[in-house]
Amino acid sequence: MSTKEKQLEDLLIAEEVQKQNEIVLYNDDVNTFDHVIDTLMYACEHTPEQAEQCSIIVHYKGKCTVKTGEYTELKPRCGMLLDAGLSAEIV
Repeated sequence: MSTKEKQLEDLLIAEEVQKQNEIVLYNDDVNTFDHVIDTLMYACEHTPEQAEQCSIIVHYKGKCTVKTGEYTELKPRCGMLLDAGLSAEIV
C-alpha cells in the first residue's frame, strides 16, 4: 500500500468515526411557536434565540436539524420532543 493510499484510508476512517447523527424536527399544524420554542430549550438545551430560529425554519421550510451528535446522546432528546407532541426523527 502506498503512502497516498494509506493517508486516504486513514482519512476515510476518521470521517467514519466523526459521522454524527441529527435530530430533524418537522412542521405540523398542531403545535404553537411557543410550545416548539419551549420544548427545544428543554429537550435540546437551545438558547431562546436558537429555539426561535429553528421554529421559524421548520415553519417555512418544513423541517430543520435541531441537534447533532452521537445516536446515544440524541435518542433521549428526540424522545422528549416526541413526548411533547412534536414530529422528529434521528437521521
